[in-house]
Amino acid sequence: MESPRLERALISVSDKHGIAAFAQALHRAGVVLYSTGGTARCLQDAGVDVREVSAYTGFPEMMDGRLKTLHPKIFGGLLARRDRDDDLAALAAHGIVPFELVVVNLYPFEATIQQPGVTDAEAIEQIDIGGPSLVRAAAKNHAWVAIATQPAHYAAILEEFQRDGRLSPALRRQLAADAFAHTAAYDRAIAAYFAGGGQAADFPAALPLTLQRIATLRYGENPHQRAALYYNPRSTGTRLATARQLQGKELSYNNLMDLDAAWALVRSLPQAAAVVIKHTNPCGAASAPQLAAAVERAFAGDPVSAFGSVLGFNRVVDAATAEFLATPGLFVEAIVAPGFDPAAVDILTTRPKWKHNVRLMELDATSTPPDTIHFRHVDGGLLAQETDAGPDDPQTWTVVTTCAPSDAQWAELKFAWAVVRHVKSNAIVLCRDQMLCGAGAGQMSRVDSVEIAIGKAAERAAGCVLASDAFFPFPDSIDRAAEAGVVAVIQPGGSRNDSEVIAACNARSLPMVFTGRRHFKH
Repeated sequence: MESPRLERALISVSDKHGIAAFAQALHRAGVVLYSTGGTARCLQDAGVDVREVSAYTGFPEMMDGRLKTLHPKIFGGLLARRDRDDDLAALAAHGIVPFELVVVNLYPFEATIQQPGVTDAEAIEQIDIGGPSLVRAAAKNHAWVAIATQPAHYAAILEEFQRDGRLSPALRRQLAADAFAHTAAYDRAIAAYFAGGGQAADFPAALPLTLQRIATLRYGENPHQRAALYYNPRSTGTRLATARQLQGKELSYNNLMDLDAAWALVRSLPQAAAVVIKHTNPCGAASAPQLAAAVERAFAGDPVSAFGSVLGFNRVVDAATAEFLATPGLFVEAIVAPGFDPAAVDILTTRPKWKHNVRLMELDATSTPPDTIHFRHVDGGLLAQETDAGPDDPQTWTVVTTCAPSDAQWAELKFAWAVVRHVKSNAIVLCRDQMLCGAGAGQMSRVDSVEIAIGKAAERAAGCVLASDAFFPFPDSIDRAAEAGVVAVIQPGGSRNDSEVIAACNARSLPMVFTGRRHFKH
């Protein structure tokens, strides 16, 4: 059956981004536009001729706008099947006109409940009734009616419409699929709000999780695995999933994993800071007064592992930093930063051998707090936990040895503690002069992690401080660290053998600090 010509459109949107230009294009092509309330005023202000729904139905808007489109003359025009004589007869008998396009997006319920101090009454007022009904009616009858629920749909609709005045069955079906996903996500958000007793629940009895696919990736962790990137529309502010890619090849699954690890660590470091990530673990990290010095020292932490790495910066990348990265022999896969100076972009995209391939990812701010809930997939389900992103308070830390750290050692211990929480458990880091000198990550034995960190630091271990993400069960790691020249230790404490570990430190005049909080990262 042939698709109907697009002759009439019903427009009622809360998100008015792009709607004026879209409506103007439809109007110029002879489409008759019907609209309601604020949308009608917006279009009229843009010089678009629209017909008020209330004038068409003969029924005024009422109850402060709660009742606008819920009328047989609207829903009859959406639900009528053009291949049914009885449906067409009903339209004619009651003076109902059919619509071929509905443009509707819903009241901003989720944005409202995320505002500080929002009341129940304010949240409830943003529960849309007519909007979802319009969307579902049009989507149900998508054989004859197209439904646009987001500004991103406008371009595809215009492209097909301007070709021959019709919209293809394939496009109408895809729009219908998007529409049902849109209303499903909306209802789940409302259900989660009520399940939380009036606030968005962190761990509701039923988890409302609706994600939008924004990219199909080349492959997953390995070439034989398919992969995609999904965005959580409930996340606010600047996020890695929607960061702006300034240049470079398409991002891979592994790139995104490493970029996420880089951003999580670098945003927590003091001064200008740079981190070097391989397989989601830092092999280099440093803070310095200038970013160029920080990245040079970060690379010096483990130059061999840094080859083919992903970098993170907490300051705008400047020309001096880019000059270092253009040094022959360095190879970088991707970089995430709050911004890039034009001179830095020019250097990075014209000078190194990898110039055409490096991905430059720009996040507009470092101040957006991380998502509060972290999800991990397990076979047949999801694990959910609070994100381990809150700051540690050094005022709560305790010196448990007879010898206390010096002021300089305190600064190093704080830096090391900021780094170790981002290393996979069992995690050990050795740091000196605000620089990661060696890391032991992901080992089954904490002793092995200590050995790896010392091996990476080599002669630089002498004078380093050591941070452990969880307690030492035995003093053997303390003995080995002292032999390597470690000058101070920071760890959570909490082992039943703490007294033995403290005694081992006291015997070597090695200051040790307990934080009272561990940072496992599996």
